[in-house]
Amino acid sequence: MARYDGLAEFVAAREQALMRSAYLLTGDAHLAEDLLQSALVRVAVRWQRVATSGNPEAYVRKVLYHEHIGWWRSRGRHRDHPSAEPPEPEGHPDFADDSLRTMMLWQALRRLAPRQRAVIVLRFYEDCSEAETATLLDCSIGTVKSQTHRALSRLRALEPGLADLLADAETATTEVAR
Repeated sequence: MARYDGLAEFVAAREQALMRSAYLLTGDAHLAEDLLQSALVRVAVRWQRVATSGNPEAYVRKVLYHEHIGWWRSRGRHRDHPSAEPPEPEGHPDFADDSLRTMMLWQALRRLAPRQRAVIVLRFYEDCSEAETATLLDCSIGTVKSQTHRALSRLRALEPGLADLLADAETATTEVAR
């Protein structure tokens, strides 16, 4: 097996999904591209082993999340400070509530710690189980549970207008735990 056999095909097939995750972590399209590229460079060095592991996407996602946390640690906390008020929604009035809610959620997510944001993205956007999330973030299931609880509490405090959305997330988390 040549050193990079299958890497180009893997990237072509999964790039969009990985880019969405990177964007949700960084909040910026250019940073998301940089993050994904950085993660793929790290994976390329080990591609032969990763490709034969049986689940290369899980490995790439794990590297992506760890790389994001590493960026945050090395660069300090966020330098941008979102305003307390979301911008006025533009576009069709039928979608105004959803757009406003999306913006409010995004502003609140940006203010979470990277690990908390990663847990929220994995659990509620990527629809990973607690065990899968723990594996990807290289932590225990208890840590995933506590980080999820803290992140949802922080989101609730940051943006009370999202109470119904967060209540749905809390209900889904509680039902899965049973």
